Amino acid sequence: MHQIAERLWCAVLEQVARTCVVVLGHGAQGIRNHNAGFGVFAPFTDTTEQQFEEMVNVHLKGAFFLTPKLLPLMADGGRILNVSSGLTRFSHPGYAAYAVMKGGVEVLTRYLAAELGARRIAVNTLAPGAIETDFGGGAVRDNADLNASIAKSTPLGRVGVPDDIGGAAAALLSGGSGWINGQRIEVAGGIHG
Repeated sequence: MHQIAERLWCAVLEQVARTCVVVLGHGAQGIRNHNAGFGVFAPFTDTTEQQFEEMVNVHLKGAFFLTPKLLPLMADGGRILNVSSGLTRFSHPGYAAYAVMKGGVEVLTRYLAAELGARRIAVNTLAPGAIETDFGGGAVRDNADLNASIAKSTPLGRVGVPDDIGGAAAALLSGGSGWINGQRIEVAGGIHG
């Protein structure tokens, strides 16, 4: 049964890789590698093994095993951008499991940067802070008190919006960012600086 599940997983990864190439074009110079994710808001002691394993599968296993499937489709000199979280640098109770997963993505980024250097493929991590999205049930976007609290703690005086992250991602995937490699770039408006 395990071999069947493994073959199915590989088939899914191959299809995702082919889909990415269709969207980005053969030999695409930049591929945002991993932005899949979900969070578990629970104290460390209340996080279940099942929740933890599901997060490993999505956050770590997905990034680790999708990347080799995409590499043959990438041109030398390309870019890979993994997505982490500001929560790997600043700690808020209830997010330990999520932060551990994203910390793993950051470590993976450094190793990929070292191993893919011969092909001049730059690999970096983008680590957003609190952003007004659907993530976490839209709490940052929809809870006015939470939004105001985060904005008050942020030197730029507001919570991030998707365009803040999109612009940073585009910059890291651009041709002018080729010398940035193996780095964690936080896009959080300076919160907890």
